Amino acid sequence: MLDLTGYCLPDSKLFDENSNRLLIWIPDKNYIVLGASNTIEDSLNIENVIRDNVTVMKRFSGGQTVLLTPNCLVVSCVFDNNNHLQPKDIFYSINSLIKSAIEEAGLRTLSLLGISDIAISNKKILGSAIYKNKEKLLYHAVVNIGEPAASFEKYLKQPVKQPDYRNGRIHTDFVTSLRDNGFTGTSNELATIIEQSLLINCKLLTKQRAP
Repeated sequence: MLDLTGYCLPDSKLFDENSNRLLIWIPDKNYIVLGASNTIEDSLNIENVIRDNVTVMKRFSGGQTVLLTPNCLVVSCVFDNNNHLQPKDIFYSINSLIKSAIEEAGLRTLSLLGISDIAISNKKILGSAIYKNKEKLLYHAVVNIGEPAASFEKYLKQPVKQPDYRNGRIHTDFVTSLRDNGFTGTSNELATIIEQSLLINCKLLTKQRAP
C-alpha cells in the first residue's frame, strides 16, 4: 500500500509570510510530488516506489509529477498577487533569470521551452509550476544538478500531458542534468548565483532561510 501525504516541504510555509519571499533549498532525501491533477495510478511505477520507500506527496500547484532528490535544487518564490500576476509572465521572468544564472556558472546552449521548462540541447534540466489564489502567487522550480535520468524512468510513468518539444520521449531520452553537461560546481554555489540574480532583479523579494 502506498501512502499519499499532503505537501509539507519547506516552501509550503511561504504562503504564511506577509511579504514576497525567496527560498532556495536542497531536498534532504528522495520525494515524489504529484501535481494537483495527478493520481498515483497514472503517474508512478508503484512497485519501485514502494520497494525503495520513497515518500509521496501531492502539492497544490499545477504541472506534472516530479522527483526531488538531494541532487536537485528547488527554487521557490511567493509574490503578493495584488496586481493579478499572470503565470506566463512569472514563468518567463523567473526562468529567464535562472537561465542567465546557470549560464553565468559556465553552461551554454540553454533554452526556454514548453510552457515552463529550461532545456539544454533540447533536454529538460528545469521544470516549474505555479499556484495562486486571490492574495498570493507561488512559483517553484526544480533544477536537476546531478540526478541520473534513469531515476526518473524508475519511479515515474510517462506524463499524460507533455510539452511539444518532448515528442513522446521516455525520461532517459528527455531528462538531463547540469553535471552531464559539464557543470563542476556545487549545488550551494549555484544556489548563491541564482539567489543573487533573483534578489537583484526582483526587488520585492527577500530571502527566506530554509528550516
